[in-house]
Amino acid sequence: MTLPFFVNAVARHRVASVLLFLLVFPLLMPYHALAVNILIFGLFAVGFNLVFGYTGMLSFGHAAFLGVGSYLTGIAMVHFGLHWIPALLVGVAASLLAGLLVGFLAIRTRGIYFSMVTLALGQVIYYLFYKAERWTGGENGLRGIKAQAIELFGLRIDFIDPLTKYYVIWVFVALALWLVSRILASPFGAVIEAIRENEKRTAACGYDVARAKLLIFVISAGVCGLAGALRALHLSVVPVDSLHYLQSGQAVMMCLLGGMGTFFGPFVGAGVFLYLEDVVTTLTRYWMGAVGLLFVALVLFFPRGIWGTFMHQLKQRGLLQGERA
Repeated sequence: MTLPFFVNAVARHRVASVLLFLLVFPLLMPYHALAVNILIFGLFAVGFNLVFGYTGMLSFGHAAFLGVGSYLTGIAMVHFGLHWIPALLVGVAASLLAGLLVGFLAIRTRGIYFSMVTLALGQVIYYLFYKAERWTGGENGLRGIKAQAIELFGLRIDFIDPLTKYYVIWVFVALALWLVSRILASPFGAVIEAIRENEKRTAACGYDVARAKLLIFVISAGVCGLAGALRALHLSVVPVDSLHYLQSGQAVMMCLLGGMGTFFGPFVGAGVFLYLEDVVTTLTRYWMGAVGLLFVALVLFFPRGIWGTFMHQLKQRGLLQGERA
């Protein structure tokens, strides 16, 4: 088997390749809880990448969907006693609805105005949840979320064990990545990339640009909401900063670090960002400075991001033929 054949086979079967790597990923990390964090925030960055990397719309409000997914999942479990599986569906549905409302208002604007509108609407959602102290716990966050064990094929699956938790979350991430891959490989996926390259020309070709942007914004919100719901199950609490604009900034950094507009890049960016955070915080409390310096260096010398640069080099050397990974 030649190297070009292997590389192109991996690119053609990108979902399977990513999921196989994520299966063994916990074994590469210093501890399993870090692997769970990277898995969840990688999914969050994948959802954000649909809007930013593939459609070319920079949103500063995507933390709202992460937080809505977390809070509604937690509220369904704590206040209404739902099992974590239907509660997770409630969180995703709420994020889709929030994405529809925010997207309907935001897509009327373009460029920096779109970014500012999403930031403002995201902060509105933040303060709504912050003030609803009876339901959300206010500044203390929502506590008391406990994922019940389930019996599957005679096996007891409990969230107490971090490795078991990782593979349960992996199943939901796998479904989300399969859906994202199908969307990107469809004619609709070609339309959103055409919008990124030239919105006016796409409209001139007869496509409903506003509808396509709204639809991808809602799908992106749903993926981010799923990440938020899984994070609530992972942490057993929902901190109020889940909705803060700094979380949106982290999604931007993860996409740029890994490579915007690539399928696996967001996971690479999330892994680098969170691993550095974990390592540098043991050395100094100014870990954001170290990550910031790395971010500046990558933007200057690797503008395509880590994974994006790697893919570009493979194409330049003729090892990758027109496939994205």
